[in-house]
Order: sequence, then structure tokens, then C-alpha cells
Amino acid sequence: MSYIDEYMKWLNSPVVDEETKGELKALEGNDDEIRLRFSGMMNFGTAGLREVMRAGMNGMNVYTVRYATQGLADLIRNCGEDVGGGVTISYDSRNNSRRFAEESAGVLAANGIHVNIFDELRPTPELSFALRETGSIAGINITASHNTKEYNGYKVYWSDGAQLPPEHAAQVSASMERNDIFDDVMTMGFEEGIEKGLITVIGRDIDEKYMSKVLEQSVGGKYVEKAADDFTIIYTPFHGTGYKLVPEVLKRLGMKHVLTVSEQMVIDGDFPTVKSPNPEYIEGFHLAVDMARKNNVDLIIGTDPDGDRCGIVVRNGDDYETLTGNQIGVLLLNYLITARREQGTLPENAAAVKSIVSTTMANEICNANGIEIFETLTGFKYIGEKIKEFQASGDHTFLFGFEESNGYLAGTYARDKDAVVASMLIAEMGCMYKLRGMSLYQGMQELYEKYGYFKEGVVSVPFTGLGAREKMSSIMDGLRSDPPEKLCLKVDRIRDYKTGEIRDLRDGSVSSTGLPESNVLFYDLEGGCSMIVRPSGTEPKVKLYIMTKGKDGREAEELFEKIKTEGMKHLS
Repeated sequence: MSYIDEYMKWLNSPVVDEETKGELKALEGNDDEIRLRFSGMMNFGTAGLREVMRAGMNGMNVYTVRYATQGLADLIRNCGEDVGGGVTISYDSRNNSRRFAEESAGVLAANGIHVNIFDELRPTPELSFALRETGSIAGINITASHNTKEYNGYKVYWSDGAQLPPEHAAQVSASMERNDIFDDVMTMGFEEGIEKGLITVIGRDIDEKYMSKVLEQSVGGKYVEKAADDFTIIYTPFHGTGYKLVPEVLKRLGMKHVLTVSEQMVIDGDFPTVKSPNPEYIEGFHLAVDMARKNNVDLIIGTDPDGDRCGIVVRNGDDYETLTGNQIGVLLLNYLITARREQGTLPENAAAVKSIVSTTMANEICNANGIEIFETLTGFKYIGEKIKEFQASGDHTFLFGFEESNGYLAGTYARDKDAVVASMLIAEMGCMYKLRGMSLYQGMQELYEKYGYFKEGVVSVPFTGLGAREKMSSIMDGLRSDPPEKLCLKVDRIRDYKTGEIRDLRDGSVSSTGLPESNVLFYDLEGGCSMIVRPSGTEPKVKLYIMTKGKDGREAEELFEKIKTEGMKHLS
């Protein structure tokens, strides 16, 4: 069916509501926009769906959400596993999130699959915990993480608490290709599903169990007890799901002075106080920083709308500045090793896990402390898989996992990154440094002096309009057919995670990456530096990661800029 035929199908369908038809009628004569929306369905990957909210196949709307949920229902009914626990659904603060969640519940109920749905918005990691707690076969989370207000998304989890494995995602995708978006989708009203006992609303009981597991990960009670009188935190949820549980966990931890940014405690999917609700960047913290200066605050903590990413702003003398996701990761890793060793609770077989694009400074810290570190592909589901492997074999005990994009997890109660536990650990870590007369900024400098000076960063190159995905593919094909031998520094090895091969340019040897297939090119450069190229799986952009190491901060910075300049030439 051509994109025009698909467009007319939507316009003429009795299933499509009049508001949606009005939006589509306004596109008449705009061939480029019609083609963009109707040339094909959004790609259903292991992270589910994520796109701008708009009518059409290539947008997040009621009909594409129902369509994807029917595909999930087909998978569940045919997977051969026990589906007695049904599916657990949560959602964030974005516009339409609750509506999409209820529509998903209605489709599952119509397929005879029981649903547990939260009574209001909840952090993503609580869903990961809840679906295992309820014995669910799968979970759905309506969220677009830290994307701007135009976006929404649809994440799917499996019974182990991690995001949907690739083989299951492929089955959902295949089912969607077979099904008609209107004729083959079963639906039921949300209230009807409740009346028939197919939909159960859950809430506070799960909150209490989840917070109990989070608080079990605390290792710094003695630091909090001694420093809490003189340690002040500002917290902001960026209008999202952390607004209730993060302050409550900090209170139960023993923190006595936790201020909140009142304007950003308001649940609002338009995110009116920020351009982007992303705690990686200091721009979103401007209200918090103003408060910090007036209140002599030690630490600012922010979580993204779905409560899985955590960012901080720390005091540096009289000023405040953000730490990167990598810096927070190594601070937390070092803190957990130090505190557990002091308490005698550091397992002999303790292991840390990080993504391949996250700082190698973590490797240095683990090596110096006799901790084994494992690397995975980007995506916290892979860290979740390692946790599952550790528990099955007993060879290692999971200590900590992180990704450079501000995702952290301690404990095995969840299989996704958790900004709630990260906020708690950062707070008690701040207390530890406070007792030493140091800020977290000074703590980071101390680690650099001990382990070497590292600099990491990521540059995103967006591609818009028709042909965006084709352009991205062309770039990756070009890098594979004509690989660079130098990127400011000499290329020692090329790891191609799509072919699964590592080619050593120094001796010509070839070995295996040992990881699943992924469209990623990793260039190991001389001197311990590296550059990685990875197309985003959820957005039309290519990410360029650079990691450098120098004899001091200045050298690491200079190398970073030179490698970035060379790398960008290959993405134009």
C-alpha cells in the first residue's frame, strides 16, 4: 500500500476519531509531511517505540499504541510461558501518557490478559521491580525518558524485569507487520476492563515494597547520621515521576535538609521551566542553582521525567557546576567499594558492569581494588542480563552498574537504571565527603589525581526529514568500507559490533567481540584513548563518543577536542 493509500485509509476509517481526522485533513497538499507520517510504521526495537506525538503510522498516537500492544498480546499468548501474572503498566508525566497506558490496558484486557496498572505516574525502575513482584509476564511503560515535550514512547519489559529481549521484540514487530492497524486490533474500554476483573489498579503497597528495597542498598548510614545536620540538598524532578518517592527516600535515609524546586515539583508534560527535561545538562538546573546560592546548599540532585536518570550539580568554591554521567558513575563506584570494604560487606567475587561507551576510568578503579568489571552494549537491559547471569552462575555478586548517560543501579531488585537509588547513594556519598571537609567536586579531583586524568563526551549529529535513516546507514557503511587508520591518534584496533569482529591493525589479527550484534564501531586509539560511532536506536541521529586519557586535565581536554574534530569529518 502506498503512503497516499495509507493516508486515505486513516481518513476514511470508522475507527479513527474526528479530532485525528481533522489533523490529517490539515495535511492535504503537504506531500512531504504525508509521506513522512505514512511511508511506514515506527520501528519496534528492543526499546519499543519513541517518536513525536502526531497522527499517522510514524507517530505516537492512540492507534499506534493499540497496534503495538496487540503485537505484544500476540507474543504473550504464543510464548509458551506462564502468563498468569499478566502485564504490569506504568506511565510518566508526559502529555497523553496516562491515556496511552489505559489504551494499552484495554487492548490486553480484550485479549484476555490480566493487567496491573498503577493508579498514577511512577518511576520506570519501580515498574521493573513491580512486574517481578507481581509475577507478571511483561511490563509496559509509557515514557520518552528525557526527550523534549513533543515526544512520547512505549517501552516493553519481560518477566525478568529487563527490557524486552531482541528475539521477543522481533516477534512483536513481525506480528505488527501481519496485523491490520484497525481490523486486527482488539479493544476494550478501561472501565469495562476493571468491571470484568481484567484490570487491577495498584499503588501504595508496591511503593512501600520498592522503597524498602531501595533503602536496603544504603551503605552510608553512619555518614548521614554525622553530617545530616549540616548538609543541605536541593532536589528537582523536572516535572516528573520522582516528585514523591525521591524526597521520601531521602527523608527515610535520615537527610534533614532537603529543599525542592517548587516550580518543577508540578506535574506538567509541557515541562514549562526547561527546554529539555534532561538532568545531564546544567541548563535545566537554573532555578535550583539560584536557590542554592541563596541557601548555602551543598548538592543539587535532579531526575528525568520517568525517574531512571539522575544528574547532579555540585559546589565548587562559590560556584556550582554539573558533573558528567561518567564522573558520577566513577564516584559512586569508588564510594560503594570504599564503604562496603569499611563495613566488611564487600563480596570477594564483587563485580561491576558498564556499557562499552562509558569511561575506562571505571576499569582503572576496579583493577586497583581487585573488582572484576564487565562491559556490555549500550542499553541497560544488557546490564540487567549480566545481573541475571551472575545470579544463575553464582560466580560473581553484582555491586554496581552504570551507563555514561546518567543511568545507575545498585542492588538486584530492579533490572533497569534507577534514579531513586542513585539519588539516595549520591546524598550519603555527599555526606561522607562533607565529613572529610570536601565537596563532591573535590572528591572527583582526588580520583583524577589517583587514577589519571580522563575526559569523555558525546556529540549527537541529528538527521531530519525523509531519508534520515538512509543517510545514517550510508555513514556507517562508508566507515566500514573505508575505515580510518588515524583519528588524530593512530587507530590500534577496530571493534565492529555488527560483524562481531575485532581487527588489530598492528598485527592483523582478528578476534571476537564476545557481545551480541549491534551497529556500533569502536576505535581503540593509541595512548588509551578511543572513539565510538553509534546510530541511536530511538531517534534519527548518530552519536559520536570520545574518551581520552592524559597526564593532566589539560592534555586530556586537548586530545578530546582533536579527536572530536577528526571524528566529525566522518559524519558529515
